[in-house]
Amino acid sequence: MDSTLKIWKTSRKLFLNFFENYTIEQLNKIPKGFNNNLIWNIGHIIVAQQALIYKSSGLQGYISNELMELYKSGTKPNKELSKNEVEELKRLMSSLIEKTETDFYNGKFTTFNKKITGTGFYLTSLKDAFEFNNYHEGLHLGYMMNLRKLI
Repeated sequence: MDSTLKIWKTSRKLFLNFFENYTIEQLNKIPKGFNNNLIWNIGHIIVAQQALIYKSSGLQGYISNELMELYKSGTKPNKELSKNEVEELKRLMSSLIEKTETDFYNGKFTTFNKKITGTGFYLTSLKDAFEFNNYHEGLHLGYMMNLRKLI
């Protein structure tokens, strides 16, 4: 599990670079031919991680239902985010790693409800969920690398 968490932390550092290298306007821009933007992808991976790890374990997690609704699968940006909203996503990118790691090592995850992801992966354990989360975040990092070329 240590290597899975290490990969996740490294991935999140790459996402955090977008906050440093792009303006709020660039983070919000939806390039022609696309239906989302850089900041939506960031919000989405935050929400997906909370759903995959916490909700699948029967736990509440650390984000609001409102945030879950804004960035869950099948959504797209419905407005430009303000500086405060962008800063909140940036804070969650880091803080949720620490909270999840602490919860894992403190034994908070005691059950896991098997599920099939929207892309057809069958997750039977918490370990599967963590590994799929890394895969999922990698996909969105790739999307973002393409989007950034068009803003």
